[in-house]
Amino acid sequence: MDAAYNPYTPGAGKAPPALVGREEQLEEGRVVISRTARGVSADAPILYGLRGVGKTVLLKALQAQASTAGWMTVEIEGKQESTEQDLTRRRLARGLVTAARSVAPRRGRLSDAWRRALGTIGSFSLAAGATGVEVTLEVQPNEGRGDSGDPAIDLEELVSDAVPALQESHIGLAIFVDEIQDLDPATLSALISVQHRAHQNTWPFHLYGAGLPNVPAKLAEARSYAERFRFVEIGALRPEEARAAFAEPAHQEGVHYEPAALDRLVTVSGGYPYFVQVFGDQAWRAAPGPDTITAEDAAAAVTLGTSVLDDSLFHSRWNRATPAQKKLMRAMAEDPVQSQVSDLVARLRRRRPGDLSVARDELIKKGLIFAPERGVLRFTVPHMDDYIRRRPED
Repeated sequence: MDAAYNPYTPGAGKAPPALVGREEQLEEGRVVISRTARGVSADAPILYGLRGVGKTVLLKALQAQASTAGWMTVEIEGKQESTEQDLTRRRLARGLVTAARSVAPRRGRLSDAWRRALGTIGSFSLAAGATGVEVTLEVQPNEGRGDSGDPAIDLEELVSDAVPALQESHIGLAIFVDEIQDLDPATLSALISVQHRAHQNTWPFHLYGAGLPNVPAKLAEARSYAERFRFVEIGALRPEEARAAFAEPAHQEGVHYEPAALDRLVTVSGGYPYFVQVFGDQAWRAAPGPDTITAEDAAAAVTLGTSVLDDSLFHSRWNRATPAQKKLMRAMAEDPVQSQVSDLVARLRRRRPGDLSVARDELIKKGLIFAPERGVLRFTVPHMDDYIRRRPED
């Protein structure tokens, strides 16, 4: 096939050519926008699930909806590294300034509500140390509002001061946080607190998030009332949806799959959108053309795609683990789907579950495993167990 017309887009967070299987979540996003415009309460989703299920792509699609509706939208990403976490609030501040500029009425036509909103955004940005943008937004900063240095106080003052302007323009303010489980504790707690106040007062403010399966517990740990947020689990595509994700982009380019080829790729992908893109990309590359992807092409794509996943997805995560952590993961890889801690203790010839706690906790912090329930462990990356089983002992 002509590489120039390859429709597949493997890569973290890249939008696929066909966003199938997420229609319900996109419709719910539309409802949030509509209800906010009417001044009634709405619950934005916090998405969670395994890696490779398309959470980032869906989060970006929801942001695009809000931006198209004229909302102020800001995107930030949680980071595990402490040096990166220090930059989060500045990125948030810069994003707020940019978003305010994009939606505020032109200079000279600002209402008092918009002048107050922009002034507090400006003071928040100055206090956060934002640089590279005109943080004053052509109005005087509101000294004493949004500039205390305490995120919990400053964000609440910023949002409360912005509410009249947002309501005047019939729009919302939404902050979209990818990898929300890695957001620094102070910023995470502050955002949850503001969202809670927004629920109580029907403010047009929404916190959207996406992250790993431990997100509900992580947010509840930061603020107990986060348990009442709307958490939405994002899973693998159903078989018919995975078939569409493979077939529709190819069909748009005048190419079709033999039924056996499509069956093989749907099965090996497990319905995980990232895997669909990787195997679809390799099938396109393997097929000589001109308009058919055969069973033989699919078989080659399985071999090539598995190698790509090993090098790009699994290998880097494996190398982040210490020898002790790798031993625990190897023991987990002997189980289908998930592992009982009691079985791992016996398998590793330990005396009690506490003997595994250090390796377990560090792997959870690194985002490599999670505990779906007490006494149970599972990999955050689909098919990580297959990768471990086929690689030689270190």
